[in-house]
Amino acid sequence: MAELPDFVSIREVGPRDGLQNEEPIPTDAKVRLIDALSRTGARRIEAVSFVHPKAIPQMADADEVWQRASKADGVRYSALVPNTRGAQRALAAGFAEIEVVVSASDTHNRRNVNRSTDESLDDIAELIDLLHGAGATAEVIVATSFGCPYEGDVDPQRVAGIVDRVVRDGADRVAFGDTTGMGTPRRVRELLTAVRDRNAHVPVLLHFHNTRGTALANMLTALELGVTEFDASVGGLGGCPYAPGASGNLATEEAVHMLHDIGIDTGIDLAALIEAAELAEELVGRKLPSGVLRAGPRTRLTPLPA
Repeated sequence: MAELPDFVSIREVGPRDGLQNEEPIPTDAKVRLIDALSRTGARRIEAVSFVHPKAIPQMADADEVWQRASKADGVRYSALVPNTRGAQRALAAGFAEIEVVVSASDTHNRRNVNRSTDESLDDIAELIDLLHGAGATAEVIVATSFGCPYEGDVDPQRVAGIVDRVVRDGADRVAFGDTTGMGTPRRVRELLTAVRDRNAHVPVLLHFHNTRGTALANMLTALELGVTEFDASVGGLGGCPYAPGASGNLATEEAVHMLHDIGIDTGIDLAALIEAAELAEELVGRKLPSGVLRAGPRTRLTPLPA
């Protein structure tokens, strides 16, 4: 087995990616969830997205949510934007870490943002300049990196070509989204190999869904390949409004449970995280898929020694 890292950074995406796939919940509830997650020791939280309310009504109150949320010291908060208007709103709200998404699949990109992948890449080049001019960082998320619900398999070389373009345009980092949970350890290896052959220096983050039960296996494979940054969603919240059949994200507490048990620190308090997952269940009004959340207290891990 390859040598594993001592520390892994998890970006908690439940407040944005998780809640966008649920029925809209009140602003107070969103603020409560962000504040609870801020107390878990998570060092990165994707708080909101600045999108048109007709497209994603669950995020219609993003400005108010962010204004009212407590900002914990030591936590890096980020926002997702689809276009220039969204970026301007995020900057005005005070975000310094901003993500923009493009789909490797042209069909999914058209369903998601009503333009081709190439058109989105042209817009992203301008967005990167806008963000850098305002002193913010730009992370480009490549959705459907491991497969598309409309087109099927996605060639890793196509994803690598998109990375070529956004790196040339100045992206600070890239992330790869397994939008429909089609990822497997083989696909993870092939994609990372293709990207690193051409852009070995670029910081990468992986975002797995657990539609087919492979999210933890994919994470372990990525760890063996040296990846140390991942997205996860409290309770396993999530999905994609434009990816039929996609289930929730990798549950943050499942990821933390596994990482701590194999000796990898995350800085996250698992007990506090489980409390946040229980709150998430209460707020969305349904049982969430997290196996750790369902397990009894005696089957949960003891914390790593300090």
